[in-house]
Amino acid sequence: MENIAKRPVKAKVPVILMLAGFIIVVAGMKAASSLLVPFFLAMFIAIICAPPLFWLQRKRVPKVIALALILVAILVIASLFGILIGPSLNNFLSSLPDYQERLSIHITGIMSWLHQKGINIPEGEVAGFFHPGWVMNLAGDILSTLSSVLTNAFLILLTVVFILLETEEFPKKLKTLLRNPERSLATIEKFSENAKRYLVIKTLTSAATGLVIWLWLLILGIDYPVLWGTLAFVLNYVPNIGSIIAALPAVLLALIQLGVGSALLATLGFVAVNVVLGNFVEPKLMGRSLSLSALVVFLSLVFWGWVLGPIGMILSVPMTSLVKIAMESFEGTRGIAIMLGSRAEAD
Repeated sequence: MENIAKRPVKAKVPVILMLAGFIIVVAGMKAASSLLVPFFLAMFIAIICAPPLFWLQRKRVPKVIALALILVAILVIASLFGILIGPSLNNFLSSLPDYQERLSIHITGIMSWLHQKGINIPEGEVAGFFHPGWVMNLAGDILSTLSSVLTNAFLILLTVVFILLETEEFPKKLKTLLRNPERSLATIEKFSENAKRYLVIKTLTSAATGLVIWLWLLILGIDYPVLWGTLAFVLNYVPNIGSIIAALPAVLLALIQLGVGSALLATLGFVAVNVVLGNFVEPKLMGRSLSLSALVVFLSLVFWGWVLGPIGMILSVPMTSLVKIAMESFEGTRGIAIMLGSRAEAD
């Protein structure tokens, strides 16, 4: 009787503790988001920079010189980003009220045309349901947040340096710590290689997406093509939802500036680039699907966006994908990885 009475207590306590621990950790992460965002960005950059660093070392370049070359490349890219994005972003934000007003006029014109065709939609309900300027405000907020992150450039670079310096020492430390080092290190190495491969390929395809979008919008003559190319590059890390969010402001601006024909051509460009690179090139380079369930993508977007802000939204899918890769590397958690993946991957 005494043992029976104790069983429910033993079953409930771990669950309660896990939930309490999860809530405490999430609350702590949200409170420390100003510190965590630069750290996560530094980890993200370090994982991408690790393969070229190792390649330089294999070519007999001394580690210090190889690290210096990597840092110079990061500084050049960050400087170009600031030079190209800064003036365009300031001009766009100053012109935003005018764009919103012109967009409202276009929406009113569309409503009048629908009314002439016998489709009566109350303008008040449309205005309450869809604010025409929210998409451009969202684009401005995301780009402004990225620009503000550059103010922490020194801290981010310093963290990247220390992470890269520890890459060779970390396995040695684990070897002395783990009970079964050979098996555990093999699993960790598998996770590390898959994670680096995923992030490098995702970054390259995102860069290609941003470059093609920039060139296409430049040919069409749409204002601030470099902004929309950057937005396409950043939001390409968020599949499905990200490409839609990246396309909407550019398409709406094309509608305001050049008319329906240019808006349709801009839409065609976004669709073509995302279909070709996202559905054909990227899976072929990766060799296997690493797609997440649409529900997991949405939930991770909401969760990390709430915890870390706009940067959390951008990093949400890469971080969740890394968790999925880690779970695939361990036999005991492979079932959870299948649950996180898409239906096609499960099949």
